[in-house]
Amino acid sequence: MSEIPIFKTGEATVFASEDQGTDAMPEIVLGAANGPVGTAFATLMGQTEGHTRLFAIRACNQQVKPATLMVPKVTMKNTAYISLFFGVVQSAVADAVLDSVIDGVIPKEWANEMCIIVNVWLDPECGVQENPDKKDLYRTNYEATKLALKRALNDEPGIDELIANRKKIHHEMYDPVTGESLW
Repeated sequence: MSEIPIFKTGEATVFASEDQGTDAMPEIVLGAANGPVGTAFATLMGQTEGHTRLFAIRACNQQVKPATLMVPKVTMKNTAYISLFFGVVQSAVADAVLDSVIDGVIPKEWANEMCIIVNVWLDPECGVQENPDKKDLYRTNYEATKLALKRALNDEPGIDELIANRKKIHHEMYDPVTGESLW
């Protein structure tokens, strides 16, 4: 068995179809359950108002392995938002983790010895839309979680890529040269 990483991080963004507000932007930390990620995982188990943490489960009595804790980036303020987070998004994250094991991105031997923390973005607008596109919400969160896991385990992007792109790529929400946002 290969050695479980102590601490790896990854992130990904997958945009919504037709500007639905269903963009997914997970940030992931993963590592050995008996290391710093495991300590953070256990510490995060407590509740805070509006930021309920939850296990990624595929269905009742089907907690995904490796153990995965979802942490919302946005305060949960209404029942519709909570239902989307605890339903569609939870399902997408759980399926992405399990499929990452099935696909060999996460070695099966690590399933009980590592843990994952996923900071999850769910646009607050989804909680106030009359009919949010749940299929697209599932798609974006599934794809982004799988990509973030792959990137974490492959140390992507590498430092050489980051250095090469330092002056070529800027954050979509702020261009330091123009002071403008692309959004």
